[in-house]
Amino acid sequence: MSAYSTNEMMTVAAARRLGNGSVCFVGIGLPSKAANLARLTHAPEVVLIYESGPIGAKPSVLPLSIGDGELAETADTVVPTGEIFRYWLQGGRIDVGFLGAAQVDKYGNINTTVIGDYHQPKVRLPGAGGAPEIAGSAKEVLIILKQSHRTFVDRLAFITSVGFGEGGEHRKQLGLPGKGPVAIITDLCIMEPEAGTNEFIVTALHPGVTREQVVENTGWAIRFAETLGTTEAPRAEELEALRALEARTAAAHGQQGGEE
Repeated sequence: MSAYSTNEMMTVAAARRLGNGSVCFVGIGLPSKAANLARLTHAPEVVLIYESGPIGAKPSVLPLSIGDGELAETADTVVPTGEIFRYWLQGGRIDVGFLGAAQVDKYGNINTTVIGDYHQPKVRLPGAGGAPEIAGSAKEVLIILKQSHRTFVDRLAFITSVGFGEGGEHRKQLGLPGKGPVAIITDLCIMEPEAGTNEFIVTALHPGVTREQVVENTGWAIRFAETLGTTEAPRAEELEALRALEARTAAAHGQQGGEE
């Protein structure tokens, strides 16, 4: 098969985590790309829900925002945002929450609020949106983002959405109903929470990636599972579906909806 990019490996690896028939609450950007790739490949019966109200969205191109008409037009139904959160999410009906992040820490906590001091930030990020509720109430959470010292930090400037809090049993002590993040998928590897500590450790490296690369791009002393796997390279049908989706998106929106 032709060569693939690290971004394509990340998107494909994330898409594979989504089971057929699962009900998935989707964030915009990388999560939306991965979730729709899953729908177009191994999981045609996945139910994609966006916080603006579409249920069962089947967009032919990637949405620019949760208000993109493509989502409502292709959905099985559209309900009020309040119903999405109260009935579907807080009611325990969401199998998987799919989130992106600006920053993440070793316990899967997410920052999408500020870089630097909250009152005088270096960067003001897009904000919380529905992510704190998704992180708290979805049965499981998947997190997807590119890996670097800037994105994988030892201490977040602001915790927008809780993963495992301070680790261990902290999430349970907070009374959050969902299981929390079950995987962080990056352009280098897959991380999963360690039993007991709930600290994220590397469980699989993407093809051609070394431990040293992961260490260099992580802001804490990252650890590796005793049995370290290797992610299966993207298959031809996965790359074809992803590239076709990106091409349709680029044609519809200009280049805004293509590469993240």
